[in-house]
Amino acid sequence: MPPSRHPTSWDPALLISQIVSMQTLHYLVLSILVPPLLSLFAERSALLYEGGAANVGMIMDWREMAGKPTVRGMPGEERWRSYYGAWSGGRRVGGGWEDSGVGRIDPTRGWVIAISWMIACTADIYFLYTLIRRPRLILDFALTLVFIHLVLTTYYSASIPNSLFFWFILVAGSAWTVIVAEQLCVKREMTEGLVVSHPRDEDEEMELGGVSRSD
Repeated sequence: MPPSRHPTSWDPALLISQIVSMQTLHYLVLSILVPPLLSLFAERSALLYEGGAANVGMIMDWREMAGKPTVRGMPGEERWRSYYGAWSGGRRVGGGWEDSGVGRIDPTRGWVIAISWMIACTADIYFLYTLIRRPRLILDFALTLVFIHLVLTTYYSASIPNSLFFWFILVAGSAWTVIVAEQLCVKREMTEGLVVSHPRDEDEEMELGGVSRSD
């Protein structure tokens, strides 16, 4: 009889499917939370200039969470941008960038995205508990999710994240996910590992003993 496959053997197809599933579910939760919350709480003019609440940059651009501007102006723009618009009698009467929301930072937008990220990390606890199951693999998958997001957000924004607030949210969300998910998985393994074996009936043991002696 050929030896059975060890349940802990390395399965690349399973590993890749689990990574893709975790990343997809994480972004799915964010895509459900971020647009309606931004529509309710964020500043409308600044939000519309960034592409609206449903813009993919609200999830993939780290600068949105960090509250940093996403517009890169031409050299010397800061010097002349305040003079852009309609002027009368030496005074500007309107039409400038500030009037249209360009370059304005809305701190509420960053907080909404950060809170949505923490909620998504809470949902990741259930996903890890259901899909990954093993306590020793929780940390690996949680860090893999964050690493992939860092690669994607760096590529999307064409800049390496340099915001302390952004890094704090990522670290806090990962720590929360790992600690709770590991505890739940360990508790389940301890519960499932307690198998109570009922003692066999004495008459059954005597019958089995008689059969063995007759043989």
